[in-house]
Amino acid sequence: MTKSDLFSTRQGLQALLKGFLERASQEPAAGSLPLYIAGHRCGWLFPGAAKALSGHPNVLVETTSAHLGPNLTSGDTLDAFLAEIAQKLRAAGCTPGWRNELLDIWTQEDPRDQTSSRRVGAIERGVMRPLGLTTRAVHLSGWSEDGRLWVARRSLTKATDPGMWDTLVGGLVGNLEDPELALVRESDEEAGLDAPDIVNRTPLRAIAQMKRRIPEGFQTEIVLTCESVLPSHIIPSNRDGEVMEIKLLDTETLLDMLKNDAFTLEASIVITEDLWRRTAQ
Repeated sequence: MTKSDLFSTRQGLQALLKGFLERASQEPAAGSLPLYIAGHRCGWLFPGAAKALSGHPNVLVETTSAHLGPNLTSGDTLDAFLAEIAQKLRAAGCTPGWRNELLDIWTQEDPRDQTSSRRVGAIERGVMRPLGLTTRAVHLSGWSEDGRLWVARRSLTKATDPGMWDTLVGGLVGNLEDPELALVRESDEEAGLDAPDIVNRTPLRAIAQMKRRIPEGFQTEIVLTCESVLPSHIIPSNRDGEVMEIKLLDTETLLDMLKNDAFTLEASIVITEDLWRRTAQ
């Protein structure tokens, strides 16, 4: 039995996916504290970030929890305070991924369910991990008409997972941005795909919540994904400089790369889940 035969079964793919999901279900680093912003549970305060914010008059770090702006409410005053907090963390060297880009802050009841999760405010993207705040990422699996998958290799200048292979399209949902519009934007920037090129894609769906310790803090991220079969005349091409290579791979090559951790963990989850779904078709 070839590797392709072995892993083309739903059972084999399910086992592979289970392993990736287990790796994405970590606890925060020792010493991290449940973080409340304006009275709402939102994330985890990394020990290094707690030290950087120590002594700030509107930051309360207790034995079992940490609070930013406990007496504030959502609005311009809170956002201005959060911008100040972000700059303080930047000055302390806690934000290696500073981007001058805002992301939404969500409460942690269930970030995948917008009926139970509430937007609190916005803060610089580079401080999301030191504060353990939940991000939302959109992905697109771009398939060819003959059943191969387009994948992209991340630029060596990326702050996270440089040089690793990734989904064709993957990126974070921005401040006050609808996930559907974020996908269209990312498809344009990362793969040179215009909205009509992906009009027949499947709806975005949440397939996982990443929880992973990283050097600057804690990644907690809702993974949203969809699939599209790209017509043969469409050749993806990167436009934003964050991708160094795009390739079209057959299933056997994909599976070999997945087993050897050539893809980012998020991409491994997205691609394996997609392969698993396609075996039922």
